[in-house]
Amino acid sequence: LIDALMTQAFSALRTSPGARAYYDRQKARGANHNTALRQLANHLVGILHGCLKTGTRYDEATAWSHHAVNVTA
Repeated sequence: LIDALMTQAFSALRTSPGARAYYDRQKARGANHNTALRQLANHLVGILHGCLKTGTRYDEATAWSHHAVNVTA
């Protein structure tokens, strides 16, 4: 499972401005690549859980809004 989550997180770096900003912030705080990627994977699981719990579709702007990232949908 962790391999799948890490692959998802790595893919999100190229497609999601919010995920990229989250990863970059982790790196700026001193996390190495694997640690920052694992933290991003955990965060993405949390977003997925929220979508499933509320029955809503993923929305880039909503998912990352609490991190004050300027993203486009």
